[in-house]
Amino acid sequence: GTGCLAERGSVARAQRVAGEGAVKRIRVGLSTCPNDTYAFAALLDGRVECEGIECEFVLDDVEQLNQRLDAGELDASKASFALWLARAQRFALLPVGSALGFGVGPLLLKARTLRTESARGLTLCPGRWTTAALLHRMLLGGEREPEQVRFSDILPRLEQGSAQFGVCIHEARFTWRDHGVDFVLDLGQRWEERTHGPLPLGGVLVRRDLDPDVQQRLARAVASSLALADAQPDLALPTMRLWAQEPDERALWAHVNTYVGPQTRGLDQVGRRALGELARRAAALGQGARPEDLLVVRMDAPPTAPWQTLDSA
Repeated sequence: GTGCLAERGSVARAQRVAGEGAVKRIRVGLSTCPNDTYAFAALLDGRVECEGIECEFVLDDVEQLNQRLDAGELDASKASFALWLARAQRFALLPVGSALGFGVGPLLLKARTLRTESARGLTLCPGRWTTAALLHRMLLGGEREPEQVRFSDILPRLEQGSAQFGVCIHEARFTWRDHGVDFVLDLGQRWEERTHGPLPLGGVLVRRDLDPDVQQRLARAVASSLALADAQPDLALPTMRLWAQEPDERALWAHVNTYVGPQTRGLDQVGRRALGELARRAAALGQGARPEDLLVVRMDAPPTAPWQTLDSA
């Protein structure tokens, strides 16, 4: 599902913090994935404030967020790293909120029976700008161009036999066994075998031309929200349930445990090296930026030096 939430009481709070007339308003995109709603729960339900910024949260499928961020509809958003590599000149990365897979990633699944001959050899991917689609191109290729569909349509299409393969993301990696399809390959595992590092999937991107002070305040607010979720995970559960595609609570927590880790709480050299590797391999396909062109927001830096390059300490 898609939707919009304004942080409760955020306008009044922002005016108290920033002074009348000084309120900054930004639109922040967020996926409905459990790892994102977990990290942002305290911001969404008003337990954490964003230092004088009124945040309007827009929840949507990650590929829709990629497209809406690219179209200029959002000031910041969780987005696929594949999009960042293609639009590095326009967006910087927050140092918190990223999802990296350690030996895990999108799954290549296979239909057991095909309904039509045209389905043979057809692969479904969850969107042009998803890292899953980029990985499929990098690791598997193939002569036939994949069909891009909404992520939640892939398992049903495989069950119907209207495609032979599907690159599945989000909750599907935890529930595919219930859907009468066969496992072929974990692309995250294949990536790790090839690169000896984790797979960077997505992160919180922010417009480079946004006030640097606003970028840093947003980064600190996300860090605070995530710290609160870690301290009181049960309080994040209602928000996770509200937006989940999958009602099974065990699947929600499996998702959080898989994709919320040390790199989510603060991107360090392990994560930065992995992003550099993804950037180099994407550039070789003509779909990326050089690592030195990728900027990460510095949370506590003076506004005159808001960023550091991906490959700097």
